[in-house]
Amino acid sequence: MELTLAQLQELGSPCFPGLLGIDVYEAGDGFVRARLELHEKHQAPNGYLHAGAVVGLADSACGYGCILGLPEGATGFTTIELKTNFLRSAWEGTIECEARRLHGGRTTQVWDATVTDPESRTMALFRATQLILR
Repeated sequence: MELTLAQLQELGSPCFPGLLGIDVYEAGDGFVRARLELHEKHQAPNGYLHAGAVVGLADSACGYGCILGLPEGATGFTTIELKTNFLRSAWEGTIECEARRLHGGRTTQVWDATVTDPESRTMALFRATQLILR
């Protein structure tokens, strides 16, 4: 099934990516770019950006990429492992994520993502392994 960016955005709007406010604005062969405008709802009680918001952005970008690159005969995917290294935080503005497919096999995909702050500094490094469902 071929999907456009608008269709992907619509699929995610009533779900967690929509709840966070993730905007997927570019995709191609093996990459996705998405962004998240920060609001108070994305903060942890300590006043810093909640780690879950950063992971949600990166995981969503990788997941959309996986959907767009499912191999023939696949019905979907599920995440079987993810890891994030946090390097800095942000308080306001828009954070960006670029996800890239490192491996696109018949049973798994591996994606790396980099999340950057409003000054284009690396905030987080993310890796996800997806199990392809049939």
